[in-house]
Amino acid sequence: MDFRVFVYSLGQSPLFNMFKRLVHWSRLKSPWILHLNTGACNACDIEILAALMPRFDLERFGVLLKATPRHADVIICTGPATKQMKDRLIRIYEQVPEPKFVVAVGSCALSGDVYRGAYNILGGIDQVIPVNVYVPGCPVRPDAVIDGVVKLLNSLKKK
Repeated sequence: MDFRVFVYSLGQSPLFNMFKRLVHWSRLKSPWILHLNTGACNACDIEILAALMPRFDLERFGVLLKATPRHADVIICTGPATKQMKDRLIRIYEQVPEPKFVVAVGSCALSGDVYRGAYNILGGIDQVIPVNVYVPGCPVRPDAVIDGVVKLLNSLKKK
């Protein structure tokens, strides 16, 4: 049997379609995030961690914080894109399995904000990797972080 025919017949099987739906459902119900700071004042980092704590409880949406990009679905970036972090940011982005999503949190991650124009600042995170959701603020509020993640999950439901 030709490999292309086998792959086509596998793609048409009800079992394979059920498996694809299961993977999509699990990705929506339990996104695993990687928190990445590219070099800012850490105010947004504190707010992201506050969103994960019991008062705001981002985990009620199934979100789990992971320490490695190989297990993450979503990268939450804070801080501007710097020349020093550019290669690391690209490498971490490439290590996340497909489909991967990026949430830029804070004014620094959106545009470089107060660091814009410095000798080693490239700008926002979107100057280096594609960004799916932008969460503005300096520092962002924990409920804004939750809102950004929920909007990302709602956009995934539509696909």
